[in-house]
Amino acid sequence: DMDNVPNNGQVLKNHMVHLAEGDEEMKQFLLHKVAFLDTMVDRITSQREGSNGMVPRCEPVPAKALVILDTHHDLPENITRLPRKYGVLVRFTPRQLQADIALKLRVANGTHTAVAHAMALCKLLKTDVLSSGVSGELFMAYLDSLFACDILNGAATLYGKEETEAAYQDWRKRLCHAHFGLSTFFITQNGAAKGGIRLGPTVTSLFHDNRGVSVAMAFAFCAILKWLTPCQTTTAKEGVYRGWLEGSSTKKAAASTTEGEEYADGLRHDLEEGWYEFKCACSIDGTPVSTLLANLIAKGPQQPHSYASAIRAYLTAPDGGNLSASLVGLDVLIHAIATLYARIVAGDGIMSLLNEMNKKEGPYTDGFATDCSAIVDGTSLANGRPLLFRPNPIPSTSKLLQRQVSIDAMQSVVVSEVASTKVIDLHTHLLPPSHGSLCCWGIDELLTYHYLVAEYFMTAPSTMSPEAFYAKSKQEQADIIWQALFIDRSPVSEACRGVNTTLKILGLQEYVQSRDLEGIRQFYRDFREKGLDGAEAFSELVYNTAGVEYAIMTNIPFESNEAQYWRPKRKEYPKQYRSALRVDPLLAGDRATVEAALKASGYDVTLEGARQYLRDWCDTMKPEYMMASTPHYMVMPEGSLVGVDKRGVNKDAMKEPFAFVDMTSGGDATNCDPEEDNTASVIDENSDLLSDVLMAVCEERDLPVALKIGAHRGVNPSLKTAGDGVVAFADTGVLARLCSRFPKVRFLATFLSRNNQHEACVLASKFRNLHIYGCWWFCNNPSMIEEITRMRIEMLGTGFTAQHSDARVLDQLIYKWSHSRSVIAKVLSEEYAKLCESGWTLTRAEIRRDVHRLFGGSYEEFMSKSFA
Repeated sequence: DMDNVPNNGQVLKNHMVHLAEGDEEMKQFLLHKVAFLDTMVDRITSQREGSNGMVPRCEPVPAKALVILDTHHDLPENITRLPRKYGVLVRFTPRQLQADIALKLRVANGTHTAVAHAMALCKLLKTDVLSSGVSGELFMAYLDSLFACDILNGAATLYGKEETEAAYQDWRKRLCHAHFGLSTFFITQNGAAKGGIRLGPTVTSLFHDNRGVSVAMAFAFCAILKWLTPCQTTTAKEGVYRGWLEGSSTKKAAASTTEGEEYADGLRHDLEEGWYEFKCACSIDGTPVSTLLANLIAKGPQQPHSYASAIRAYLTAPDGGNLSASLVGLDVLIHAIATLYARIVAGDGIMSLLNEMNKKEGPYTDGFATDCSAIVDGTSLANGRPLLFRPNPIPSTSKLLQRQVSIDAMQSVVVSEVASTKVIDLHTHLLPPSHGSLCCWGIDELLTYHYLVAEYFMTAPSTMSPEAFYAKSKQEQADIIWQALFIDRSPVSEACRGVNTTLKILGLQEYVQSRDLEGIRQFYRDFREKGLDGAEAFSELVYNTAGVEYAIMTNIPFESNEAQYWRPKRKEYPKQYRSALRVDPLLAGDRATVEAALKASGYDVTLEGARQYLRDWCDTMKPEYMMASTPHYMVMPEGSLVGVDKRGVNKDAMKEPFAFVDMTSGGDATNCDPEEDNTASVIDENSDLLSDVLMAVCEERDLPVALKIGAHRGVNPSLKTAGDGVVAFADTGVLARLCSRFPKVRFLATFLSRNNQHEACVLASKFRNLHIYGCWWFCNNPSMIEEITRMRIEMLGTGFTAQHSDARVLDQLIYKWSHSRSVIAKVLSEEYAKLCESGWTLTRAEIRRDVHRLFGGSYEEFMSKSFA
């Protein structure tokens, strides 16, 4: 068989001349009278049953059944002019024939190899299945995508798009013919090398063109590797291994003593017993790849990371995948194959995997065309790389979830699970697009966020005063900060890096690299020009990109600009937004503010009137919880509820937009700058507004109270919201006394100072009605998140919520969560490794459960409790 042998005419000539040695006349005849032409044949078919190999099964005549290279015009003219319907083509340059051979290998042989291994593993004996039925449609959808996304893109620049498409359409017509019927098991012979000969060139071309590789190609290699995986570590005589088929198991296949049926070259299979035999000619340093794979699965199914080294060895072996180890993109392909391979070995069905891809489930957002990177299990966290949300490559139905995770695979599994967990952001300052200008988003809002304003004024010229800065328009302020922090200096602070991360993830890296602020603004204008629809579309984009299931707002209906969106009729807003009711004056016992609000709303100025006022707003807003922020002077005497120094409310702060203010003040809440945390309340533990109104309604409605403790307001008043600071040591005793005095009320708490974090953990371990959450404000930096999260895990296990964004600008959800995911994944993987070293074992399902708790599940469990 000279098919696929390079320069087969010359090879045949040399062989014949060698046979003629000793017969000079014959030798001269061969050398001078016979033309040995290079050819390509594409006419291999199955035999018709009962014909003893003499009659082929019917099929359409291939467009290139025989291609002949006739460089010296040796063929008679009637052959060179044969109509194309006969499938005989004559080429006159070696390059033309090389292209024909390459297209045959890449297109026909490549797709055939890609489908044959998978079909054989599924006990589908012949390609007739592809002509009809659900299975045939699924396999053909897979092959069509493999061709369109990978093979065509890899071959078109070399051999022409039209010629490449014609080659596939011709092959597809034959493959789907009801009587083509090639044996799938027969095609699997020498499968290891076929991966390199038939699929490898396409991968190489794609990587050289800086293109990605689809999951369809990863699946093709995965099917070959599964075929080459033995069910036992020992081999039979003459290097024959035994593998297991779909629906069987390694144990059953290995134990079977049946003879089976021969399918090719002495190799046998038994479909009922679920086994087949194969040979593996691909070796790594003298060890067959199949032996490497057998040794891995001998320990039981592993997580994807554990198979990566063996897959790399196969792909880069000359008699295997034959890919260069230096190819950019190879690592992604390796780990994508590892994910699919691990799932199949664990027992996830081949057809199930193909169905997931075809139906665009989970990570397969583009179906079979999805880029391989979408199913890589884990990623590098080197250099603090942000960890972007993406759908989990291991679905909840996968049997891989029940498999143990080794220490070596721990980080990849944890990173993958953290990256794919939808978070619950249990405290933000966001408002929905339906709230008009109160919904803050866009590059100018990002740049003028108070973190960056404070950073700017550290090095601002003496000629720029805070008053002069705040007198400028929002865009002018943004221009100043962009120039000062992003152009004149490298934006290395966490706040600046967050802006860069956000823009990069939104696809604006080109504008960032060229320092094109106007180009960035145009991106946002495209949304703004569509009005409310544009704002809602952007909101949806941000939530999906950040992986936020829902975020809890901070709502102050007592402020008229926000109240208009609640009454007389509540504005509808997306389910991703949930409300929280700000109640600082009730916590502080501030009668003046409460009485003014009651009078303005027509309620009796009594405790019952106050309770009804709160009930009605709860009915309107349906809040997740009540919440308040405490000031730096929140210090209460130990052991007593009397002698309270009533500081009241900071009236200046109360006049700021978004503050909990007297409804008659008519503040302006249309600006996104101010921090509603400027509400400077002190908890009056002896106030009837606290005990008989706020706590009474919380017990009655079973609503928690969320506290943010430790801000030092107005350290530099001229900087407005950028001028707030932190208390070195906030009084945690008041929180302990609240938890003790009101055991039927649940409390959520976060502290601003690093110094309070340890005591907060201790308190959380003493009061079951207390839940600690997030790393707030000045603690929301990677170094602090790492330290605090590690301490909390060590002290509280998973009984806390690892993070909240505190985002005020919608876009901030993107960077705050991608940065936090990265840090928390690193900490969690290290803590799990310690646990494993102590003798405990973990399954992937257990890790997924824990990660879910840390990113919102613990909060929901806490919220579901009722002590009332």
